[in-house]
Amino acid sequence: MNEQQSADPKTESHDPAVPEAYAAFMREGWGERELDLPVQDVAGPAAERRARLAAAFPGERLVLPAGTYKVRAYDTDYRFRPDTAHTYFSGNQTSDAVLVVEDGESVLYARPRSSRETDEFFRDRQYGELWAGRRPSLKEMSDSLGIEVCHVDDLPTFGDDRKTRDLTTDADLARVASELRLVKDDWEVAQLQEACDITTLGFEDVVREWDRCIEMGERWVEGTFFRRARAMGNDIGYDSIVGGGKHATTLHWIENSGPITPGELVLLDMGVEQRSLYTADVTRTLPVDGTFTDLQRRLYDLVHAAQEAGIAAVRPGQPFRAAHHAAMEVLAHGLADLDLLPVSVEEALDPDSRVYARWTLHGTSHMLGMDVHDCGMAAPATYAEGTLAEGMVLTVEPGLYFQEDDLLVPEELRGIGIRIEDDILVTADEPLNLSAALPRTSTEVEEWMGRLRG
Repeated sequence: MNEQQSADPKTESHDPAVPEAYAAFMREGWGERELDLPVQDVAGPAAERRARLAAAFPGERLVLPAGTYKVRAYDTDYRFRPDTAHTYFSGNQTSDAVLVVEDGESVLYARPRSSRETDEFFRDRQYGELWAGRRPSLKEMSDSLGIEVCHVDDLPTFGDDRKTRDLTTDADLARVASELRLVKDDWEVAQLQEACDITTLGFEDVVREWDRCIEMGERWVEGTFFRRARAMGNDIGYDSIVGGGKHATTLHWIENSGPITPGELVLLDMGVEQRSLYTADVTRTLPVDGTFTDLQRRLYDLVHAAQEAGIAAVRPGQPFRAAHHAAMEVLAHGLADLDLLPVSVEEALDPDSRVYARWTLHGTSHMLGMDVHDCGMAAPATYAEGTLAEGMVLTVEPGLYFQEDDLLVPEELRGIGIRIEDDILVTADEPLNLSAALPRTSTEVEEWMGRLRG
């Protein structure tokens, strides 16, 4: 088979009928051209990654699908985003493709541009060029990705005796694919740095429109940041969290439908996904008035001190959870100073107690990369219970959360949520904060907001 292949076009019942005369006329008179695409930057790294993946499963066949469209509502789909492992090992971002790795060789089976000899290009709502845009040809994909590319309809059924592992069903393949992503190379770090830099611009956009944010509420903040993410990146890396006032105490508040109220704090957890699909993940908690009250500053400075302790613990050879333990030590002592702990600090920090976590709730770190919670299928021994290595990138994001109905805290604390999050590269020396362009101390935050608001 070849690029002329096509299933029946995907149409809808409300589409007009297509007379044969019209269809025949549409199939003629079109010019053909191949685009001379440069080799993508990811082509070399992807080839090296495939070699490492194949070495982990000698003599076996590995199948990594890109995935297909997901329905949003009836006949409308979400914008396509490929499976992370598929893109990591192939560089491909088109839908319906399958990467096959075996015997040290790799083939990408993909769905290419619509043929002019079928109705697909002018009738198919999902793949047709006149409906959804021009997909690359097989040759264009091969030239730009540096890999052999065949039509997805030619994907074998693999009926031989060779062991075949499919990423969608094979836990070992999913685990190795995650573990190979734990350490980032220089190219990946550059992608993450760019994602952080664009994220910084998105936060600045929000503060420059602060009066409008107060007028319109959380939705305006979300939309303002999204504009920057789409203009300079691929998308947002995850649904933005815009928590004004008490909404900041809901860890994954993504409804973003509330007000931005003077006198309160607003928690902004937002990250840009770069066009190579590497994403930032940054949180700042801002005073709506532009300056912190004394109580807000005291709590904010406590969280900042905890984050500083966590970042300092990010060193090669240290346990992955070192940042968490360092940050929780600071927060537990701070909660004791607030006279909130029902037991001593030492007892509260005991793994069999952890009562302090009523107000800290979550872990301090997770790996970061093409997924916001990257390498999630890695074995605990190499990730959560493992040690840090140079080239890993992880978040450090402690927080304090006092629920509005928590009767065990003073009334003035209820409804306050504060988190500070940055993206940290493990180096041979000091940890490198990739998102350091955004201010973190309470004084720096106030100065930054004042400068951008004019």
